[in-house]
Amino acid sequence: MTAGIEAVPDRPAARNLAGSLLMVATMAGFAVEDLLIKLLAATVPIGQIVLVLGIGGSAVFVAIARLRGERLLDRRLLARPVLMRNAAEVVSNGAGVTALVLLPLSLISSVLQAAPLLVAAGAALFLGERVGWRRWTAIGIGLSGVLLILRPGSAALDGAGSALGLWCAILAMVAVACRDLATRATPPGITTLQLAFWGYAASILTGIVLTVLRQEPWVWPSLGTWAVLLVAQALGITFYYTLTLALMIGESSVVVPFRYSRLVFALALGVGVLGETVDGWMLLGLLLVTGSGLYTLLREARLRRAGAIQRSAPPV
Repeated sequence: MTAGIEAVPDRPAARNLAGSLLMVATMAGFAVEDLLIKLLAATVPIGQIVLVLGIGGSAVFVAIARLRGERLLDRRLLARPVLMRNAAEVVSNGAGVTALVLLPLSLISSVLQAAPLLVAAGAALFLGERVGWRRWTAIGIGLSGVLLILRPGSAALDGAGSALGLWCAILAMVAVACRDLATRATPPGITTLQLAFWGYAASILTGIVLTVLRQEPWVWPSLGTWAVLLVAQALGITFYYTLTLALMIGESSVVVPFRYSRLVFALALGVGVLGETVDGWMLLGLLLVTGSGLYTLLREARLRRAGAIQRSAPPV
């Protein structure tokens, strides 16, 4: 991790540019991973997919921890925020993958981009952070965009399983927001590697639960299917790493808004590869979600900078 950071010139503009480009590449990688999982679900039960990816990812992070001499078992990991984060991972993985299978890729990706709005609202309600009327207005506008994207009767929600997919999409959005809120409250001293390992370990439980609930018989994947599974696994682990690296290289106020580039890649893959259709109402909802989310992120960054300047000012 540090080697990647040291390779970037120690100039704010260069670091922000590198972090932003890395974030865009990361979002493209995650969109491709989602596409591969959706394609795999045509022949492999989704519980089995999640379980295999969870076991593989956990094994990789165990190996990394051993190489770095880092402990993955720590009493601090029993702290309530960490346990809540792991529980949210189980729910977000299960609901998100189910929605990904039942709904168009472009639609589920658009809905999940509203999670930062729920994080802002949750930070005000549960973490005591101050949220003014401007951000509350943005949150309301963004959530109205979600309703436009998920409106019942739309072409994207036609077909069997669409109602279940709709509720799973909403549940996944809420669970992702809860996970991010719990991450904010994580006690100091807990490392990113520890959180990554337990996040992937939570996928193992998710896979077991999905297998039991859906009562799907297991299948032995073909050689080609195993290859796709391995590529999806490699993408998930690689871009989890680059996501963390991008946030460490550049300023979060500059880099984080580029997470919305994932929508562009999801739309391109959904329409270009899967033949999905996107109507005007969905595009309007997507614009509302993206615009309000970007405003909320930039407003939070501006307030943080103002607070830091005020705290650093000498007493009069």
